[in-house]
Amino acid sequence: MKIAWMGAALLVLAGTAQAHEVWVERDGAGPARIYLGEPAEAQPPGGDPEFANLKTPRVLSKAGATLVRKAGFLEAALPAGDVRVWDDDVFAPWGDPDKQEGIIYYARAGHAEARARLPFEIAPATPNGARFVVTREGRAVPGAKVTIVSPARVSTNVVADAKGMIAPRFTEKGRYLLSSAAKDSVEHRLPRGPVTTLHRITTTTFVVR
Repeated sequence: MKIAWMGAALLVLAGTAQAHEVWVERDGAGPARIYLGEPAEAQPPGGDPEFANLKTPRVLSKAGATLVRKAGFLEAALPAGDVRVWDDDVFAPWGDPDKQEGIIYYARAGHAEARARLPFEIAPATPNGARFVVTREGRAVPGAKVTIVSPARVSTNVVADAKGMIAPRFTEKGRYLLSSAAKDSVEHRLPRGPVTTLHRITTTTFVVR
């Protein structure tokens, strides 16, 4: 019975980790807001039930940035420009003891800078443009699957072309979120232990005015 309960718990954890995303929102040069949850769903009061697991995401543009915990998000005052963060310690590894799985989250807010700096990123092809390229380690990912969440929280799935590019029409005004996921069979050590399967999820948000 105990073994069955543990197996069910691991399945729940796996589903939670892969369903959740980390994303960043920023208005102009104001503070960045870092979220953990399901961006296509309205945030519950006080944030997602798993929000407590988001503790110390790294901010690429400002090492050691001060993070202030608010109701449902972490807030950071940062220099003007696009914001990039990543976190490999949101959820502990899960699965069989000798076949652990883990997850790394990457997130970007803004599309002013036409280049990728995260290991897995959805970057604009041109500054403030409407075409985006999915990149892994600086290389385009042909055929990458991308989910687009509109300002009205409607999700649409698209597939990148042979150059890793998507060029959807962003017809609504407001904040969009783009996300893509990758799964690799690779030995990797996360802060809370080694894994043999590594999931990566990346998001980019930007505002259409």
